[in-house]
Amino acid sequence: MTTPVTPDTLTVAQAAARLDGFTVIDVRTPAEYATGHLPGAVNVPLDQVKRALPEIRQAAGRGDLLVVCASGARSEKASGTIAAAGVPAATLAGGTNAWAAEGQNLERPAACDTRAVWGMERQVRFTAGTLVLLGLVLGLLVHPAFQLLSAAIAGGLVFSALTDTCGMAVVLGKLPHNRPRGTNLEGALAALRGN
Repeated sequence: MTTPVTPDTLTVAQAAARLDGFTVIDVRTPAEYATGHLPGAVNVPLDQVKRALPEIRQAAGRGDLLVVCASGARSEKASGTIAAAGVPAATLAGGTNAWAAEGQNLERPAACDTRAVWGMERQVRFTAGTLVLLGLVLGLLVHPAFQLLSAAIAGGLVFSALTDTCGMAVVLGKLPHNRPRGTNLEGALAALRGN
């Protein structure tokens, strides 16, 4: 049985000072990753972290791990999963948003489909807002029962905040625009294995 470890949280300055010593794992969707990521980062989407644990363990054997996402919430969840498997990992406070805001460089891969894609948090806010408005409009124009759609979305947002999970983000992450051609998990796993 593996002994869980406690993940560390690093500031941008701390991470930047040690960036060459880290294996950086970006847990955003491939489309978000393609819009810009920390130099040398390997893309392992959050929903694939458990599958990638053997390769992540191998990478940790060669050096420290830094897990990043857009704002730090998904990377905190991923580093918790990794730490529960007994593998030490740090997360970047504020994620790539904080990294870029502090003037640090982001890589943008030429081989990936780099069309403009909104960040996952923005996609969730847009989708939730659209569904709430749709429920209210349909409730006024068609039948009052459509207002239950707005109530369901509100309940989902409260549940999301209480549990620090987001089912809508998981569903949106599986849409084709969030999984561009030119990216693959197998390439990321090979990089983590050191191939």
